[in-house]
Amino acid sequence: MRYLISDAYAAGGAPAPQGSDPIVTIVIFGAIIAFFWFFLIRPQQKRQKEHQKMLTALNKGDEVVTNGGVLGRVKDVGDHFLTLEIAQGVEIRVQKQAVSAVLPKGTLKNL
Repeated sequence: MRYLISDAYAAGGAPAPQGSDPIVTIVIFGAIIAFFWFFLIRPQQKRQKEHQKMLTALNKGDEVVTNGGVLGRVKDVGDHFLTLEIAQGVEIRVQKQAVSAVLPKGTLKNL
């Protein structure tokens, strides 16, 4: 059976790869960092600043929606919590960070 399979011998082989230029590696690494900065990190920081600005501007009487989807009118604003009136005579306390958006005046007409 051995006469059907011929022995395989290594050919001359592929040439050894040359080392890449370190400048090119640094430029590519810098481009990747810039990509992440401009498309991921910077927009997230901008959204955080806008959310924090919105939270500091909350006043009594503002109509807001929370992250959980609860709509209400602000009755009291504290340092970390606020009181929302979600129905006539029904008030809840939520963390300020839970407010996702301030609604235009008059959105909650029944309250």
